[in-house]
Amino acid sequence: MYGTPVYIMKEGTERTRGKDAQRNNILAARAVSEAIRSALGPKGMDKMLIDNFGDTTVTNDGATILKEIEVSHPAAKFLIDLSKTQDQETGDGTTTVVVLAGELLKQAEDLLDIEVHPSIIIEGYKNARLKAIEILEEMATDVAFDNIEMLKHVAQTSMSSKIVSGEKDPLSDIVVKAVRAITEEKDGKYVADIDNIQIQKKKGGSLIDTELIDGIILDKEFVHTDMPKKIEGAKILLLDKGLELSKTEIDAKINITRPDQIQAFLDNEHEMLKEMADKIIASGANVVLCQKGIDDIIQHYLAKKGIAAVRRIKKSDMDKLAKATGAKVTTSLDDLENNLGNAQLAEEKKISDDNMLFITGCVNPKAVSIVIRGGTEMIVNEADRAIHDALCVVRQVIQDQKVVPGGGAPEIQVSQKLGEFAKGHTSKVQLAIEKFAKAMEIIPRTLAENAGLDPIDVLAELHVQHSKVGNFFGVNPFKSKVDDMAKLNVWEPLSVKLQAISSAAEAAEMILRIDDVIAAKELSGGGPPMPGGGGMPDDDY
Repeated sequence: MYGTPVYIMKEGTERTRGKDAQRNNILAARAVSEAIRSALGPKGMDKMLIDNFGDTTVTNDGATILKEIEVSHPAAKFLIDLSKTQDQETGDGTTTVVVLAGELLKQAEDLLDIEVHPSIIIEGYKNARLKAIEILEEMATDVAFDNIEMLKHVAQTSMSSKIVSGEKDPLSDIVVKAVRAITEEKDGKYVADIDNIQIQKKKGGSLIDTELIDGIILDKEFVHTDMPKKIEGAKILLLDKGLELSKTEIDAKINITRPDQIQAFLDNEHEMLKEMADKIIASGANVVLCQKGIDDIIQHYLAKKGIAAVRRIKKSDMDKLAKATGAKVTTSLDDLENNLGNAQLAEEKKISDDNMLFITGCVNPKAVSIVIRGGTEMIVNEADRAIHDALCVVRQVIQDQKVVPGGGAPEIQVSQKLGEFAKGHTSKVQLAIEKFAKAMEIIPRTLAENAGLDPIDVLAELHVQHSKVGNFFGVNPFKSKVDDMAKLNVWEPLSVKLQAISSAAEAAEMILRIDDVIAAKELSGGGPPMPGGGGMPDDDY
């Protein structure tokens, strides 16, 4: 009040308020959205990402691209987190959710330019989001668990935009069989945990050599050279116990005065180990899979009896082995007969340069494996990402039993219906709902642009077809025209679309709420501040 400024924050703190803060946040979020927009759809382009160590990743998977990009702006980081959430929840639609969020913010910026208050935009967006969910649910088609063809079409749609699109037919067959194999019915609902599908990547061969194994593959080999490399009719013992003498919990000394006492001590140790081996032999098991170590003496006795053994298996793999073979993981060597599992074959094979153990022919396994092959490591990694996305979308359809057409058809339908819905609201809220409807067009627009089509002509024709013919019309990038997605068998899980639209709208609403950004000053060099108020120290110091 006396013309003297009052400082309440530390020196160097940056503060941006009002419209400047909103525009900075919107600009940062839109920059992230624009960066991956060209990767959307079957005709989307790939990105080459090179990290600090020079490792190269080539992909068009939204979550992978954004994970590799290093950004500093908080709003940009927020959109990257949005993509991660989409990936965790549904496994697909990671590019869609970021592109949608960026476009919603772009449309909101137009309203901010004409002095529409952010609270009104947020209210309109919230109403539009809830209505969009209703529209999508009305548009959805039911899918039965036994509808294998539809599940394959969903997997193929997911893989159409990936590097594996040329082999999507055999790969979709593998994906559907894998997810159906591990699906369980709980309380009248189907539940599929894709963590029970083990993925093994091996460079060599081609994508067509990728195969489904009705059991588990271990990146291990049998511990003793004399053990058989192939066992038919495997009776499998899973041990969460070391087959070796454990050290005592307490410190102790043994006084030995005669040489024969040393031999007696060693003989006693040997007997204890032999007793362990005898219990395993007596159980009838011919394959022993141990989570911990196996002593050389026990290896010798097991090998003499034609029993194969593997040691130091990961706990996650032990859990999968139990689900695949029906064995119980045991910590005791007593009553082993009742804990054994079964498989038709346990065989050590060489794939590429590595020996691997295949446990196959499991009856009704609840854990299976997919071996991914490819000419280069880069192709194998991208195939892994594509198969993971396909597994996730098939899981979503099995659990939710609903699909919607792809190709931008749901977004055009939502856009049209929201245009009608907006008319029943007050003028400024109506503007916000109309902008939400316009933002939905970004998906078919981008699909058209990435296919080299004129987006204005494509959007106009889509609106005509949805108004007059039906709501299954979308963009066909391969024929460069608007087409019926149902006839082309292009389907996506309803849950992917619901999650993408809900998350994108909520993210846009949160960013629009921010009108003040306070950034603390960064320490230069990362060290402590200089003594004496930050000035140069004297020579004595």
